[in-house]
Amino acid sequence: MQKLMSTEDAELMAKTYRFLSQRGVPVTVSEHGSQLELWLTVASYSAHAKALLQELKHHPELLDQAEPAHTPASASSHATPSLLKQLLQQSGWFTAGYALLVVLVFAGLQLDALQEPILRALLYNPDSFEQLPWAQPWRLLTPALLHFSAMHILFNVFWWWYLGGRFERYYGSKWLILTYVCVALVSNTAQFMVSGPYFGGLSGVVYGLFGLAVVVAWNRPRHPLFLPRGLIIFMLAWLLLGYTDLLWVNVANTAHTAGLVSGLLVGALIQWLSRFSTK
Repeated sequence: MQKLMSTEDAELMAKTYRFLSQRGVPVTVSEHGSQLELWLTVASYSAHAKALLQELKHHPELLDQAEPAHTPASASSHATPSLLKQLLQQSGWFTAGYALLVVLVFAGLQLDALQEPILRALLYNPDSFEQLPWAQPWRLLTPALLHFSAMHILFNVFWWWYLGGRFERYYGSKWLILTYVCVALVSNTAQFMVSGPYFGGLSGVVYGLFGLAVVVAWNRPRHPLFLPRGLIIFMLAWLLLGYTDLLWVNVANTAHTAGLVSGLLVGALIQWLSRFSTK
């Protein structure tokens, strides 16, 4: 991401954000202390964004000509976006594509003829409880595609879409892919070393994104990844509850914990890089 401007003037920031957004520039606003910061989320728009900001310097009256996001006139003349369109607007291509792949794998597992081939293709190492799959390195990641109940997949896809989508929109697809690879590799390998190859689910990655969000958006209510304290407590309580015998489902506790720790570390790295880039 690239910081375009910072100001304490909320009205100026709102107008500038609207001006750029209406011209197709992907931007987002974050809060840093008393400052509001405008960030470009896709690097390829850098030249266009700078040209528009330069134009604003010479013609500040353009800010007042930008139409508000919602007006009674526009509301009556445009149809409400479909639910699918709204969901797609809240994610990036990797978030949506991976969620679709998870759903397709789950559908395949419901068919008797496909169940065994899918499991053999995607389990961490179906032929060993000890050996890491160095000869087939994709298996370090593929257990995250496997889900074994409707509740399992609904919970994981919802949080993947919510956290992964916001993360991808704010930091870009490259950062989400890098985070996914790091967290999935760590959480899947940790779970394999504890319980063997028969596990699956995206929840290790979800807890990684949760940990990352806690770090990068702590006490920053305007940040897209900000999580309320109650939700943070719930997620941590659910993690701890998995180590008891109170839940009615089998839980990959090690994957959750390893995912959370690796997500915290990625979040700390992003924070450090953000501070370094602003110096």
